[in-house]
Amino acid sequence: MRGAGLLIREELTSWPGVEAAPHRFGGTEYRYGRKEMGHVHGDRLADLPLPRKLHDEVIAAGRAQPHHVLPETGWVSCWMAGPEDAAGVIELFRMQYDRYKRAGSKIVAGDSAAQ
Repeated sequence: MRGAGLLIREELTSWPGVEAAPHRFGGTEYRYGRKEMGHVHGDRLADLPLPRKLHDEVIAAGRAQPHHVLPETGWVSCWMAGPEDAAGVIELFRMQYDRYKRAGSKIVAGDSAAQ
């Protein structure tokens, strides 16, 4: 059986313009162009930077939690118990992908949590 991390990697890297690379704190970082969409730590945890309004909405809906280390930032964490949780994380990455794709060159590396 494939784990959540592999399911997420297979889906995200099938999207045009998305690349996977090692993340500086471990795991796999997913980028659209030069912009980090988020990163996944193995099969257990995904972290994504979101604009404050979207951050608050996904937390209120129970789709994510405040970031496990930096709860006061725009980052959210999604804990995964097994492969069945990959779909929810992929949906959040899809929101990121769609936002970044729409914004195109307007997004500058490093400011996603401020949007």
